[in-house]
Amino acid sequence: MVVITPMGEISYSEATSFRAVLKRAADLGRPRIVVDLTRVEYMNSPGVATLVEALQNARRARARLILAGITPRVLAIFQIARLHTVFEIRDTLDAATAE
Repeated sequence: MVVITPMGEISYSEATSFRAVLKRAADLGRPRIVVDLTRVEYMNSPGVATLVEALQNARRARARLILAGITPRVLAIFQIARLHTVFEIRDTLDAATAE
């Protein structure tokens, strides 16, 4: 498994580097990629799009992408877009890594 822990905001300027990190993680060929979002205070469309792209890449590689510790503010964005039904979301990093 690979655990990625972004911090702060994931908006326009951070999305490119976030995408690169997620791609490197997928290229490792691990069966599970966990994105620990406990330290992400804000995410806008480019950040969400980056995670959608990472989910598609993970599925093609037959890997699981799991979001952990998503904050209420970020979760609200996923709920508005109904993406909370598409992603595997766990309350804590421990829960995501225990599976």
